[in-house]
Amino acid sequence: MTTRRQVGRRRDERVDAAIVAACRQLLAEAGYGGITMDTVAARAGVGKAAIYRRYAGKQEMVFAAAVHDLTITAPADSGSLRADLTALCADIAASLTTIPAPSLLGLLADITADPASAARIQEAFVETERACVTEVLERAVRRGELPAVPDLTAVHALLTGSMLSWILMLHRTDRRTLDEFAAAIADLVTTTLTARPPKPSPAE
Repeated sequence: MTTRRQVGRRRDERVDAAIVAACRQLLAEAGYGGITMDTVAARAGVGKAAIYRRYAGKQEMVFAAAVHDLTITAPADSGSLRADLTALCADIAASLTTIPAPSLLGLLADITADPASAARIQEAFVETERACVTEVLERAVRRGELPAVPDLTAVHALLTGSMLSWILMLHRTDRRTLDEFAAAIADLVTTTLTARPPKPSPAE
């Protein structure tokens, strides 16, 4: 991400907030397809260069504004793997329902069609998500609930992929229903991981 290259440079948080607010407003009004860097800059009252200092393109800007930025952290330690995964699934569900489902689908399609953007989002945003999953699993190892950290990619995919399926394919966007589904996924993943010793995460 462009933001990672601005090492040592202090950014104006007011500009950050204005860009995020403008992006969210335009998503609600025009959808993902109706957003451009120019329209966000005009709505935020900033120069387009200010946006490009923060984001390399539209996909990163919308992802950071409407899904999550780089400041996400693992949920607070609840004392058990099951409770931690339930909280993590609820966080994932909340972040994926911040953006309207059609816009989320458009964003994901755009990312998939642009390998350079996909690589940048993988390096920054997806690795931030992975760090949260890692922290939750490492806590379980320290408690003795798991003998080793299981395959991180598989667990990450199970949690995030399940939420995406529910929102985009099954069209279940009711908050109570989605929360119940998140809890059910957390329960199933916990049962699977603790039923038998998981294979350790592959070395990278």
